[in-house]
Amino acid sequence: MSREEMLNVMAEADCLHSDAEVRSAIDRMAADITEVLRHENPLCYVVLNGGVIMAGQLLPLLRFPLEVSYLHATRYGDKTQGGRLNWKVKPTEDMHGRTVLIIDDILDEGNTLSAVQQYCRDQGASKVYTAVAINKLHDRKATPGLRADFVGLDVVDRFLFGCGMDYKGYWRNTLGIYAVKGL
Repeated sequence: MSREEMLNVMAEADCLHSDAEVRSAIDRMAADITEVLRHENPLCYVVLNGGVIMAGQLLPLLRFPLEVSYLHATRYGDKTQGGRLNWKVKPTEDMHGRTVLIIDDILDEGNTLSAVQQYCRDQGASKVYTAVAINKLHDRKATPGLRADFVGLDVVDRFLFGCGMDYKGYWRNTLGIYAVKGL
């Protein structure tokens, strides 16, 4: 897509949550995570690419010792609908007996997040927590009632971008949450 087309997508998009609302939600999440994990020795995995913006906002607010790493698992690639899970970069740190916190942008259907959680458990993690900026509200979750341990905002079932979520590779860098016009 051209730059002009991407500018048009933003101009026509519906702003569902402003930058300030997202920051407030992340502040609340940081307080909740701190309450639960402050006495642990957590290993935090940022799910690329979507989790980068979320992690960049969240991690500085966690005022306890932790380790940070990344993994890259995707079902989307450059597409707008998910397919088979593709591990681009698997976790490399020893997580045996560790508490793991997985940070991502969105919990949509939850197939990717569930697979990453299971992988961490299979590698011996003693506890696995999940933190997402957005929980998309719909009935298509990978398992009924699936929800992340720490959620910034619940958002309607539309095609979203912002706070790490992209539209055709663009607009991850805006903190606000937007919905593509007509989608």
